[in-house]
Amino acid sequence: MTEFPRVPRSRPRVGHIQFLNCLPLYWGLVHTGSLLDLELTRDTPEKLSDQLVNGDLDIGPITLVEFLRNADQLVALPDIAVGCDGPVMSCEIVSRVPLDRLDGAKVALGSTSRTSVRLARLLLSERFGVRPDYFTCEPDLERMMDEADAAVVIGDLGLRAYLRNLPEPGLEVHDLGQLWKEWTGLPFVMAVWAVRRDYLAQHPETVDEVHRAFLSSRDLALEEVAKVAEHAARWEVFEPPVLERYFTTLDFRLAGRQLQGVEEFVRRTAATGDYPADVRVDLLHEPGRDREPVGDHEPVRD
Repeated sequence: MTEFPRVPRSRPRVGHIQFLNCLPLYWGLVHTGSLLDLELTRDTPEKLSDQLVNGDLDIGPITLVEFLRNADQLVALPDIAVGCDGPVMSCEIVSRVPLDRLDGAKVALGSTSRTSVRLARLLLSERFGVRPDYFTCEPDLERMMDEADAAVVIGDLGLRAYLRNLPEPGLEVHDLGQLWKEWTGLPFVMAVWAVRRDYLAQHPETVDEVHRAFLSSRDLALEEVAKVAEHAARWEVFEPPVLERYFTTLDFRLAGRQLQGVEEFVRRTAATGDYPADVRVDLLHEPGRDREPVGDHEPVRD
């Protein structure tokens, strides 16, 4: 095992997704006082993923696909993630035609997503049997639909689409989380929180503290979700009841069933060569919890 030298402790460089789906975690960090102990960087999921992999962050959210690609460098924090167990409300395929009629059609993929666009491509290929003509572009639904027959959008833009705030009438909106749940019966994990292995070796106590801070933040935010929604509605276009529904629809856990969903995603996508079929999801060790390889769970078969 590689030995890393111990260095004086400093504030950890931690990432935060600047989408509404992670607002409860940020709100909780503020109200538990933990934010003062972190050097926080706010950005989009794909940029935070790159920063964590490149070593510009120590701990932070990383899209599932990027975690799997870089699992040898990272350890996941247990029981903290962004996902869903059914509808996710903010990861959508918007289409002019039924999904099984998109063979050869142009489909725009929002550039701020990696895992959701990979899931969309998997669903369209394996569940609906179509091979669209994909291209990547900035996440602007009106422009995307000007150039394509369907678009994959996430985050706040995806939530607006789910709520039927659409650039033209007659568009179909398909929730990726719901499509996955119907297909596999499992939750889906969009992003996990992870720590770099080199930072963990140098600052294990700090990592434990950050992990506890995020768990406390999540728990407080969900206990006081009405306050979080009321606060967010002051500057968002969404009403508090919509935001409260959204925040409680999201699944912020990473445990047994969520790991089964990760395993099933790996089983269905590893053939692309992005990561090996036996890729491990190592979890930060806690009392009573060992690191778990993805393959420890029984896969769901078609």
